[in-house]
Amino acid sequence: MGTIVCQTCNSTIEHFEDEKVTVLYSKGSCQCDPPNQQEK
Repeated sequence: MGTIVCQTCNSTIEHFEDEKVTVLYSKGSCQCDPPNQQEK
């Protein structure tokens, strides 16, 4: 069982089938909006 986790807010986005336990960190595919992330 694999898990895709949002790198920004650390919430679980999706689970996928895998032979071993895997955690993948993803950027930009979550609907989180962190208040302190204002890049100029």
